[in-house]
Amino acid sequence: MVSTTAAILASAQRTGGRLLARPGTSGRSPVGGPAHARPALLAILTVAALLFTWDIQHSGYHAFYAQTARSMSESWKGFLFGSFDPGNSITIDKLPGFLWPQALSARIFGFHPWALTLPQAIEGVLSVAVLYRAVRRWAGESAGLLAAGAFALTPAVAGLFRTQAEDPAFTLLVLLAADATLRAAREARLRPLLAAGIWVGLGFQAKMLEAWAVLPALGLLYVVSAPAVLRRRLVHLAAAGAVCVAVSASWVLLVTLTPAKDRPYVDGTTNNSAVSQVVGYNFLTRFSSLGIDAKDTGSVAAQTMAGTAPTEPGHGHAATQWAKMVGPSLASQVGWLYPAAALAAVCGLVWLRGRPRTDPLRAGFLLWAVWLATYFLVFSAGAVGGHTYYMGVVAVPLAALFGAGTVQFWRAWRKGSGARTWALPVAVVTTVAWSAVVAGQYPTFLPWLAPAAIILAAGALALLALSRTDGAEGARRRIAVLGLGLAVAAMLGPSAAWASSVLDPAYGHSGMGSAGPVSTWHHHNARQRTFSAPPAARNAGDIAPESTDGLDEDQQRLLAYTRAHQDGATYLFATTSWRSAAAYILYAGAKVLPMGGFTGAAPTPTGAQFRHLVATGRLHYVVLGGAVTVPGRTNARWVRAHCARVPLPMSRLYRCSPGSAAVLP
Repeated sequence: MVSTTAAILASAQRTGGRLLARPGTSGRSPVGGPAHARPALLAILTVAALLFTWDIQHSGYHAFYAQTARSMSESWKGFLFGSFDPGNSITIDKLPGFLWPQALSARIFGFHPWALTLPQAIEGVLSVAVLYRAVRRWAGESAGLLAAGAFALTPAVAGLFRTQAEDPAFTLLVLLAADATLRAAREARLRPLLAAGIWVGLGFQAKMLEAWAVLPALGLLYVVSAPAVLRRRLVHLAAAGAVCVAVSASWVLLVTLTPAKDRPYVDGTTNNSAVSQVVGYNFLTRFSSLGIDAKDTGSVAAQTMAGTAPTEPGHGHAATQWAKMVGPSLASQVGWLYPAAALAAVCGLVWLRGRPRTDPLRAGFLLWAVWLATYFLVFSAGAVGGHTYYMGVVAVPLAALFGAGTVQFWRAWRKGSGARTWALPVAVVTTVAWSAVVAGQYPTFLPWLAPAAIILAAGALALLALSRTDGAEGARRRIAVLGLGLAVAAMLGPSAAWASSVLDPAYGHSGMGSAGPVSTWHHHNARQRTFSAPPAARNAGDIAPESTDGLDEDQQRLLAYTRAHQDGATYLFATTSWRSAAAYILYAGAKVLPMGGFTGAAPTPTGAQFRHLVATGRLHYVVLGGAVTVPGRTNARWVRAHCARVPLPMSRLYRCSPGSAAVLP
């Protein structure tokens, strides 16, 4: 990819060295642009597809999302509400929108690992294409190509679109919103602005309130730069905001208006409320380290959600939290271009400050700078904002700023006078120096990386300096373009090398959206939330509805016994944690009742509801064991006191007769 980018830049010297197409040529396709545009874009998309799909047939299962995708693929009720279990007893602990493509893919291709990963890979390629289109519309052809290449070669992006997490769909949707807003702002058009509101609303279905964090950047872009009077701009924003809220609230409203008896219990809540799930459990608890209390929102406790006790606040903890975006585990995944992007944002806004309010180039720098700052602060403040797969939405503005900034720096260098001339060398030096620092945190992984980047940077600076000496104009231009190609290679090389590690099976299946040695750490520490595909699934790529592939011998024995003695019950058995139910749902599609949801703290079923299930014959068996919290603990005590232990080896299986529950209040 780096060599392709260098070739793109070098080819520009045949057109007089013009690396910046006229901003705002929104109607021009790659066909109508420079000769290198279409093959370069196709090369970038091909590399992206390769990174996202390589060895996809050996994908693993996300141990929580994969079960939900299977349950959603087996009934339209489960699909609509995002049921974790095939019996539709409880939802996933998030809005299910990001899983709809996965569930549809499983319906079409059958339930196998690659069928769940394939939609994310497609979303990734589309994201690269949309970013290219948005940046090309804003800053020109070469900026769009550089941005698309930088985005595809970001390690977190290469890993993200190989996962079954929420962020692939979310990243694509907010990118579509940005592209639509850029179109709307150019001519003060309402229709694309309304489309942006729809895209953000759909992004809400994938990532909830995190999608709204993009609204300040989009709104500021339109209100600052749209060529219309302020009143019209505000009316347009109000209309788009209303559309955004309506689409965002659609699933929450559906769940709220559906009687509780006709839908699954909403996980992550103590009051069976979709509002509590979105606002309390998935938002306020994420900022508990800042002193925000979510106890009164209907959310389960923040420390229960995280699976650990809350960290004691202190100066050291606060410093670590606010520095995590530049820490090695995240900087190595998304932060290689921090210096170049930051310099691009500052120079773009300062250099263009004298232009008219409606200047589209300045407005674009404002968009991406505010976007980057917003998510940087959100993830720095969030108590659990350190997951690598969250970083796709950060990689977007970094890549956009890098693409447009490099073009701006090059134009300043070509003019050859004033302080702005130094922007390109400064970007190269600071970015490569920062890359050396990041790479130095992992000295045994690609030990040649930092020296190679430094050598490329030195060569780039030497060629750029040589292009300023006396000589023929054509020769100096060619030397300068070659220097620029080496500069881009030096800045992108470390990120590209880390991203390419997903092609190695040792690094390609972390399930956490990471690449390089960070991916192996994530895989080791998150293995309890990742299941490998069973041999039959890896070889034949499919799990039949009644298959027991993936279950160990004792689990198969338990499953066979409860199926043989189901006697018309709705559920094969109940468990006291989702982990105990996970394998049976994932590998066999069994209707297992996971009490307490993901955290174990959701009050479903209550003691009375549990006994009613037993009394009415809808539940005969219960498997005890694993992490047991309320309500599982309460129900487990009742089971031990009133149900008979089944002498099945290596299982804590109990049979509860309807009569044992019918006599109780």
